[in-house]
Order: sequence, then structure tokens, then C-alpha cells
Amino acid sequence: MTQPYRREDESSGERLDRHWNELLQELRLAQTGTQILFAFLLSIAFQNAFQAADNFTHLVYACTLIASALAVALFLAPISLHRIVYRQGLRDRLVTIADYLLRAGLVFLVTAVCGGVLLALDVVVSRPVAIGVVIAVLVWFLTFWFVIPAYVRQTREPDGV
Repeated sequence: MTQPYRREDESSGERLDRHWNELLQELRLAQTGTQILFAFLLSIAFQNAFQAADNFTHLVYACTLIASALAVALFLAPISLHRIVYRQGLRDRLVTIADYLLRAGLVFLVTAVCGGVLLALDVVVSRPVAIGVVIAVLVWFLTFWFVIPAYVRQTREPDGV
């Protein structure tokens, strides 16, 4: 049995600062990829081939673009929140709210990635195959982003922190 990870010498303020810094590192990665995806999606609507696409493609595109925009907003929101509550002694609330924003952003990011995969695959394979592959991609994301972390969290040692 492994020893649980602890930082007993850490004050609550130091812990909040560490959690904030960890969130910032995660947000930097998520923000960059999501902004690139969003920019790429914006360019698709202006392509001649896209203009001639069917209603299904336009609907998938619209949902994907919106999901991507919402993910960008959620990943950037902690920055705005930090600026507004800076030096107000609200680091505890800032970390908690930023955590929720990041989690919600991940949901929209998964949606946007799956929509982008569907848009691309719908061009090169039959629509049923594209939908099947996207379902597999969604299950893949859900497994590694949500199911495994939930399992690890649920099965942690009772005295773990």
C-alpha cells in the first residue's frame, strides 16, 4: 500500500496558492488548444464547399462552433474573475469557482472536438461510419477524462487527502 500524498507543513494560504498555480497550468494548455480549434472552425464557414453542404453538416458545424466558443469563454473566465477579485482576499472562492469553470469548459471542449471529428469524417467516410467513430471517440474521452479520474478518486485510501 502506498502512502497518501500530503503536505502537512503547508499553510492554507500556501495550499490555495499552489492550487491556483496548478489550475493556471491546466488552463494554459486547455486555452491554447481550444482557441486554435475555435479559429479553425471560424474559417470553415467561408469555404465554398461548406456553403454547398447539407443541413446535417451545417447543424453539426453550428453546434461545434458554439461548443468551442463556450469552452473558450469558460477557459478564459478565471482570468477575468481573478482580475475582478484581485487583492480582495477571495483566493479560496477564486480557486473553487475556477475549478468549476475548468470542468465545465472540458465538457464543451469534448463536444467541440467530437463535432470537429464528425465534420471531417463526414467528408471522407459514410455518415454512419463517421457517427460510429465519433461515438467511439466520445467514449474514449469520457473514459480518460472522467471515468478513470472518478474511479481513482472513489478508490483512494480513506485517510488520503
